[in-house]
Amino acid sequence: MHRIVFVLAACPTWRLQTASSTEPCAAPDRTRWKSSFGHQMQPDWTWSSPAVCREVLYVVELQRYSRDQGSSVYFPQAVLNGDDLYDATLTDGHCRLRVTLDPGLNPLVERYVLRSGSTLCGAAFAPAMTAQLPACPTAPADGDSYKLLSAEVSDGAPGEDGGLRSFNVDSLSWFGSSGSAGALVPLRANRSVFLPLWNNVDYSGEAWREAPPAEEEEEEEEEEDRVQRHAVTVSELRDSFLIGRRGVARGVVHHQLIVRIINKSHLMYYGRRDLNCECPYKAVLEVCDRTGSVCVVLWNSVCLGWYRRLKPGDILNLRRYRVKGRFQAQLDDIEISVNSRNPAALISVLPESSPFPQHIPPAAFYRFCNSKELLDRPHGVVCDVIGLLTFSGRPERIRNDGRGAELLEYHWLRLEDGSSNQPIMVKLFSTSQPDAHHKLHPLSVVVCTRLKLIRAADGCDLAFYLTNTTYTQVYCTGMRHHSEMSYRKLRPVRQFLQWLRSQDDQEVLRRALIGGFFIYPSPPVSLELYMKDRRGVPGFLRGAELQRELERLRYRERQTFCIQAAVTMVMYSRRGEEKHCLCWTDRASSLCSSPCFRNSSPFPSSTPVTTRSARSPPSSSSPSLSPTSLGSTSTPADPRSGRKSRKRRFTETLPRKSEGPEYNLSSLSSDDRLSHYNQNRTSQSSCLKPPWSS
Repeated sequence: MHRIVFVLAACPTWRLQTASSTEPCAAPDRTRWKSSFGHQMQPDWTWSSPAVCREVLYVVELQRYSRDQGSSVYFPQAVLNGDDLYDATLTDGHCRLRVTLDPGLNPLVERYVLRSGSTLCGAAFAPAMTAQLPACPTAPADGDSYKLLSAEVSDGAPGEDGGLRSFNVDSLSWFGSSGSAGALVPLRANRSVFLPLWNNVDYSGEAWREAPPAEEEEEEEEEEDRVQRHAVTVSELRDSFLIGRRGVARGVVHHQLIVRIINKSHLMYYGRRDLNCECPYKAVLEVCDRTGSVCVVLWNSVCLGWYRRLKPGDILNLRRYRVKGRFQAQLDDIEISVNSRNPAALISVLPESSPFPQHIPPAAFYRFCNSKELLDRPHGVVCDVIGLLTFSGRPERIRNDGRGAELLEYHWLRLEDGSSNQPIMVKLFSTSQPDAHHKLHPLSVVVCTRLKLIRAADGCDLAFYLTNTTYTQVYCTGMRHHSEMSYRKLRPVRQFLQWLRSQDDQEVLRRALIGGFFIYPSPPVSLELYMKDRRGVPGFLRGAELQRELERLRYRERQTFCIQAAVTMVMYSRRGEEKHCLCWTDRASSLCSSPCFRNSSPFPSSTPVTTRSARSPPSSSSPSLSPTSLGSTSTPADPRSGRKSRKRRFTETLPRKSEGPEYNLSSLSSDDRLSHYNQNRTSQSSCLKPPWSS
């Protein structure tokens, strides 16, 4: 068991309401009541120091959101601790309590030390006002809530929920709340939704509805009677706005606009600490009718009600919208702004058998390319692909601009379509479809739309991959996507399905892989190529610099470091024979003391050195470590050929089973992949879910 202690300075005097972790969760009597914090409450209910809970607490859930202008009032001493705040739901088995983490504890969450299922001992609390009263249903009625100042964190392996399994958390009442709790909202910022823990692109929480919001029937019927006399087209809106003529495109447009969705962007979060907006989201839809195309921008809470409902190919009927000049575009382009107020836009999805046949827009179009055609496509071309998924990599994160605070989450996919021996490699970032991304399992049929082709700088024809654009969408089996989309009737899709029917599932499953450490394209193999990629700037890190960069890493973050050092020892072991390792050192007198080295090394010596050949992965409980800092191990060469010469050439290998289901693909033959998959089939399936989904 690993324990982390994070202690902060005591906070000033606050009004405090506390609850005993062994008493019922009804509102306590303020004049006579003892808490589990270990002393008698005073009638004036004031505290001069943080209250320490003696009971063991469990972390039920962690929720992230961004600061707003008022957040600095609650944490004036932590204005430089980043833009994120975290609310935690804690329980002792009798009731639930929501608190906000002091920003000094944020690194523990960002490194996945403090997580759902963690056990807290000696938790220190202080009272604080909440930004959401009276809207927040889980806060005490008098306006007080709590912030967590420090705690001793202990937990098991990642993904385990420890003592939480013995509690029915959903049935526990909320401390200090006499009524039924509604939707949870952030405690220390005027926000209506939470952010995902690991990216800003996906949606998170029950507020994101999959069904469209209900409209008032009377208002809808009245509007229908008014606008059925006239409908407007895209070209009419554009001409009216650009010419400057008053009427159709000025102010609020009440005329209905019937268009088809061609492309749908991912969610764009624009929340900042200097911006007070409850739901700072927007999404862009590319739509068209028979006269032209235009962008429709969904703002703020409209995204909550409609983003998950809408998909490319749907026919929209829009009313009560505004026409504006398109942001950062040509002067002769417009966009349609759809808001939830001033005015509240009216949106509806029409069936294909619409009562307005003269307004039915053309069908959505796709540009499918198979793996053979991609060999001849130029850099930067946008296309759609369909393939059989044979590799789904582990989620990784990189910084947005290399050094920025925002982290972008992605994972690698390998698709096969039978048109060539070259697979389709996709570096897939988040597309605001978290449910679909969790279903990307081997043997799934995957369609990725609006991907951009990236070719290697050296111009190699085979070194290319596909990655996201703003409008990338993913569809896979198991989500009923393919039966609803119009691309299923296209010729490239029918050709792929014909090839798919000829494939043997067991044969495909043998070469399928999940998780693993993967780099594509391959890194430079010489210093000359590396310097060419770096444009002459080596960027070598020394000891202190490397340590500083490692401490900066966050959970799942991917970084590439270059160090200049002398190799003093090389060792390898064959897969499945980790206890029998071969070791070479630069001195004949320095060898390993471990029995595996003494038994296997062809170079005996009387002076042993200590190695870490059988080490287990560093615990994620250490605040200075991140799973991505583990790197990769080395692939064993054949030990029989190693006896001929001490000069060896090593490739990368798979980690040991004790290090979890992480597999490297870059240097394994098809036979090795097949053997490894058969040995680790059960453990691979556990990699399909992120640790927090258990």
